[in-house]
Amino acid sequence: MAKAAFVGFGEVNTPKELIVKKCADALDALKKEGIETIDVFPVTDDYEENDIKNALAKLKGQDFDFMVICIAGWIPTHAVVKITEYFREKPMVLWGLCGWIEDGRIVTTADQAGTTAIRKTFCDLGYTFKYIYDIIGLPTNSKKVAEYGIAAAAANKLRHARVGHAGYRDMNLYGTQADGPSLKRVVGPEIETFEMLEMEQRYRKITQAEKQAVIDNAISKWKFLKEAKQEGLEKAAGYYLAVKSLCDERGYDAISLKDVDGMKKLLGFPPAPVFMLLADEAGLCTIPENDCLGNITQLMVKYTTGQAAPYLEFYEFFEKSVIAGVPDYVPAAVVDGDVTVMPAAFGELSEGILNVSKVKTGELTMCRLTAIDGKYYMHMVTGNGKTPPKWEEAGWTQPAPQLPGLEIELDDVPKFAENVMCQHYIISYGDNTGVMENLCGILGIEIIR
Repeated sequence: MAKAAFVGFGEVNTPKELIVKKCADALDALKKEGIETIDVFPVTDDYEENDIKNALAKLKGQDFDFMVICIAGWIPTHAVVKITEYFREKPMVLWGLCGWIEDGRIVTTADQAGTTAIRKTFCDLGYTFKYIYDIIGLPTNSKKVAEYGIAAAAANKLRHARVGHAGYRDMNLYGTQADGPSLKRVVGPEIETFEMLEMEQRYRKITQAEKQAVIDNAISKWKFLKEAKQEGLEKAAGYYLAVKSLCDERGYDAISLKDVDGMKKLLGFPPAPVFMLLADEAGLCTIPENDCLGNITQLMVKYTTGQAAPYLEFYEFFEKSVIAGVPDYVPAAVVDGDVTVMPAAFGELSEGILNVSKVKTGELTMCRLTAIDGKYYMHMVTGNGKTPPKWEEAGWTQPAPQLPGLEIELDDVPKFAENVMCQHYIISYGDNTGVMENLCGILGIEIIR
């Protein structure tokens, strides 16, 4: 999940066995949260600075996502900074441990004297860090430390992530575009475009046997409400293999295809089943319509939660809820029951394979990364997703399909509507605002709630 450099500190005159035990207990708790560690303790302010030298010798050249500066007792600030300055580019947790109750009295090693002396110094030095402290009588805050570590690992992954787009700016939309240099500077990923012709050229080289293998091993898992044409199944399999080969070759972590003005208009094939296969079989984040920041939001959600990070778009607003659904597909990871599909056509578009699965309900978090006047923000809310009433989008062949979607109850629909940033939002299950706040804090992205 994440790897930490765990450095435990305590003042040279504090009984060493106390500092060692406190650091060891904190380290054990952190490992139980799933964090891998390189650890060194105790580090004291010994006059010859041997502890500092030993810590630096152990840490230099190591690869880790973040530092845990574990303060187990009073420590002069200089002893900490002489280590952290070598790793100032790393996110850090300033973790203050606590004392204990013994024979009815509080016994302390002055942990929070140490952290309160250090906190502003870290601010003044420009470190990216979070201050966490334990409280006597309450469970240790190792989970909060681990959450920050997961966010730090996500930030590290994002710095080198690559996203592939077939084409750009589907339907000439404004809200799906992105500024490449600022996105690279702030968040990290690179969005690379390739021509649909390259996809088509690869598609033409896919053999009948290769297509049939995908049909037999992957598409056969789907529940068809009506029989689909063999031609449609073969196109789904073939285009999936063509796009997957591009993703494998170039190391893409997420993908989008030019949908309405590309796959549907030029190739006569709605790409819903292609997206399904890319998500479920190749494990990629997928979103249609060249939604640049939608893809980036998906990566942020996936890297922090481990979930599939599907998109939903809004159809109706009510007083206390919104209808959010998709006119094409959802990944299998969010399907309640069987992945259910059917052949259907919309308006003048060619018949395609449409996903009509039920979507899992429950507490969820909705996120959308956006840029306003060159500054990045994350709009994020929590809600409760429940099975929606029967609804349809006008234009589908009758009987119209029940599209995948949720009725999402929100605390304040008007406030959400005032801040809504796009038709596409990325969902994850549970309240994941804490770890996303950590990630945005590391990246310098302001949260809008």
